[in-house]
Amino acid sequence: EVASRRHVELIIPVIDEALRQAGVTLDDVDGIAVTRGPGLVGSLLVGIAAAKALAFARRLPLAGVNHIEGHIYANFLSHPELEPPLVCLTVAGGHTALFYVPEYGRYEVLGSTRDDAAGEALDKIARVLGLGYPGGPEIDRLAKGQDPHRYDLPRAMLDESYDFSFSGLKTAALNLINRARQRGEEIDVPAFAAAFQEAVVDVLVAKTMRAAEEKGVRNVIMAGGVASNSRLRERMSEAARAAGDGMRVYWPGPGLSTDNAAMIAAAGYYRLRAGERAPLSLNAEPALKLR
Repeated sequence: EVASRRHVELIIPVIDEALRQAGVTLDDVDGIAVTRGPGLVGSLLVGIAAAKALAFARRLPLAGVNHIEGHIYANFLSHPELEPPLVCLTVAGGHTALFYVPEYGRYEVLGSTRDDAAGEALDKIARVLGLGYPGGPEIDRLAKGQDPHRYDLPRAMLDESYDFSFSGLKTAALNLINRARQRGEEIDVPAFAAAFQEAVVDVLVAKTMRAAEEKGVRNVIMAGGVASNSRLRERMSEAARAAGDGMRVYWPGPGLSTDNAAMIAAAGYYRLRAGERAPLSLNAEPALKLR
């Protein structure tokens, strides 16, 4: 409710400011892209109403975009040379998933979050360790230069499945912290942050590289807020080099890993280029899946 009200208050000023910063007017706009899901239904409805009004008033084509799809296309903004087929790891606070992208606009879900997403687990452990929110960047910062093997933590679901589950890792970490505190022992916070981060990264890298090999692709992309994690980038790049045969890893440029409007515009561009047009009956889908 609070988010929806703020969207209503700010949607027009934000559109005006975006045009001003871009140095364009609505006369220069060729199409309108809008997030149709997943997300908070009230906020989605405000954005969709504004987008439909603009599209109708200016007689512009409208594209409805999946939020996760937007994260994927942030990579195409940063790397114009990038082309499908590719494997994409989307990793953020609310979701962790692996997609095979054979061509623009087509997605095969290889695996997804069964319980806690990677970003959610990082935030939870950061909070228990007394770090700030969001916790992922704090863990990333503290872990630099630390021994990631000082604390023994499990690697979740390193099996044939491409699904992700970080609840077991989170529980094991919480139990270790609680037992240490009950014994009056101090937790080495930077070392523990490094150990937890490494346990998460191990799983993400292993499953992503296995998916790339299985699908026979040489391009791997990462998307979502956790894609900005320096250790994940380092380990994924190392794994790509070890795989050889021209395997390359891409991630979005500064400011494009976390939620932003440019990524929605990019995804909308490719949909409009393919001849797709969303009707003015377009509605919000808060639980929308990417297929």
